[in-house]
Amino acid sequence: MSGFPAPAGQFGGLAGPRAQKGVSLALQGGGAHGAFTWGVLDALIEDGRLAFEAITGASAGSMNAVVMADGWIEGGPDGARSQLEAFWRHVSLDGGLTKSQREIFDMFLGCWSLGGSSPMSTWLNAWSSAFSPYQTNPLDINPLRDVLDDLVDFDRLRASEVKLFVSATNVWTGKGRIFETRELKVEHVMASACLPTVFKAVEVDGEPYWDGGYMGNPALYPVFYAATSDDILLVQINPIERRETPRGAAEIHNRLNEITFNAGLLNELRNIDFVARLVEAGKLSRDHYKRVLMHRINGGRKIDAFTASSRLNADLGFFLELRDLGRESATAWLAENFDAVGSHATLDLTAAYS
Repeated sequence: MSGFPAPAGQFGGLAGPRAQKGVSLALQGGGAHGAFTWGVLDALIEDGRLAFEAITGASAGSMNAVVMADGWIEGGPDGARSQLEAFWRHVSLDGGLTKSQREIFDMFLGCWSLGGSSPMSTWLNAWSSAFSPYQTNPLDINPLRDVLDDLVDFDRLRASEVKLFVSATNVWTGKGRIFETRELKVEHVMASACLPTVFKAVEVDGEPYWDGGYMGNPALYPVFYAATSDDILLVQINPIERRETPRGAAEIHNRLNEITFNAGLLNELRNIDFVARLVEAGKLSRDHYKRVLMHRINGGRKIDAFTASSRLNADLGFFLELRDLGRESATAWLAENFDAVGSHATLDLTAAYS
């Protein structure tokens, strides 16, 4: 168990007709690998036994969050599943983007090197290292903005009771900022997914923002205070460990990005564990501190086997493969761990961060 000050307030999330237990969702970003999260959400919604009280996300995780929430508001659980599928199909190579939009989106899918030794890979890696988006994309073309504007009714989303938390990184201060449901617009989601090697910084209230994954992928702390349920279900798509030493320039770059994008999450897991130990030792009162019960769904060795450069793979077949892996992982997690929700954590925090 872990402790944080208990919040006030009532349930304000997404619940299907069979929902029995409330959880908060924490959705990582990771380019095309976000299609794994699509599959996890699809299976959890179909199962129907969990209610999503609050959702925190970064980068692709924030996109999954807002797309699912808007679909649910419009059409319930079935609407959420349909909306997620529409989003991922639309941004695939087989979707409705133009050739120029497709090229920009390919770069969005990760600030990752392509890997390999083909002339195209070598050229694109050198090109992205030598030039900034202020030179290569002066008009700040971002097809994802158009996709989200078409799919998501942000006015309706802001008026809802769904608790959404979208993280971004303030370029000036280097600190994370959380945007909440009542203020969400498309620019907040684009700020959360703004990779500085591809897009100009997104201005919000006169200040520039980059990808939220740099400071928290995703940020967990917003749901400590906003949710009445104790349980947080992390959907993790970035591998913590890789038991091999990168030697090529692209592999080194990719591993550095993985480490950077996991640092904030590992720090929060360490803090949760630290507070839990204080509660267990009697140094913090159980009457004044909320339990935080951590759970995690990841693809295990199957998703870890995908190279970091596969975050650039926008082929629909690859998205569907990841979706199916996400569904499989979520189904297995539910079978093994559903009974623990509301009772005890199923993620070994010490093993997760140390």
